[in-house]
Amino acid sequence: MDKEIVANFENLYSSYKRIKADKKFNSGTARFSIMALEGIQTLKEQLENQTYSIAPYNKFKIYEPKERIIESCSFKDKTVQRCFSDYILTPKLNNIFIKWNTAGQIGKGHYMAMDGLRDHMLEFYSKNGLNGWIVKCDIRKYFYSIDHEIMKDVVDYYFDDEFTVWLNHLFIDSAENPGLPLGNQVNQKYALLLLHSLDQMITIEYGIQHYGRHNDDFYVICKSKEEAREILEAIRIMTESLKIQLNTKSQIVPFRMGLCYLGFHHYVTSNGEYIRKLRGDKKRKTQKKVRKWVKAVNDRKMSELEFQVKYLSCKDHMLHGDCVKLCHSVDLDIEKRMKAR
Repeated sequence: MDKEIVANFENLYSSYKRIKADKKFNSGTARFSIMALEGIQTLKEQLENQTYSIAPYNKFKIYEPKERIIESCSFKDKTVQRCFSDYILTPKLNNIFIKWNTAGQIGKGHYMAMDGLRDHMLEFYSKNGLNGWIVKCDIRKYFYSIDHEIMKDVVDYYFDDEFTVWLNHLFIDSAENPGLPLGNQVNQKYALLLLHSLDQMITIEYGIQHYGRHNDDFYVICKSKEEAREILEAIRIMTESLKIQLNTKSQIVPFRMGLCYLGFHHYVTSNGEYIRKLRGDKKRKTQKKVRKWVKAVNDRKMSELEFQVKYLSCKDHMLHGDCVKLCHSVDLDIEKRMKAR
């Protein structure tokens, strides 16, 4: 039974150690760590008796890459979520999800999603040239609009163990309906699962090979505009049935124009060369962000070591596109502004 796996002291303690290793040391971590063994034993008993409850969320805003409200759960709830996700949800869902559902899974991620799009565009070009159309969609305020009753129906279809049903429902109903709090590990899994029916419709019912989804951001490459229109309408009908809405920016674009996806513009040239460049607005934001970091160093509000760590991560991201000139330009700007100290 799933209860024996989650309400297990060794599994909970292992999850606690992984969470502690991943988190910065703060007051919540400290309070739980002081009496960790006793706290884990209490969690074990509460899960066994199904008296476990979720503490109130800590709400705050983040502003990168865009403004969002995060509802962070307590350290003890993170421990339970990590255990439940690692031992119950992930093993089952990894066997269900399609290959190009790339968000929130070990071994996948942002760059795999872009490489998948590259492979899809090149394969499509090899058979059809530039004669095609791309359906580009994302969901409006996805996490904030997920309906609890629909979400529970979906997870109940895949997980029928009595204990797992109870815990799934507890996590889903822990915030106001509609909406799942951003930042919760289990909610990342639920959000990926909700659109799994969309993945199946496009890849199985319509037999589309050139499709990818990164969370609620997805594309479909079609041979004709008529096919693209038909698929976009089917997507609208399905999303409405799930009580979520497509963003008004969802559209059909000619294959030759390429696709803006995950912060980069992706396209294939007339001679079959794949190009990936940072979008214009992302270039400006990157340059502005780096200049802000340089100013912080000059004002002694950030150490040079911290700056190097931040900038190398930023530069690595830029170099995943054809952005060598941009990186060189930013390097020169940093050098100039650092010398001006």
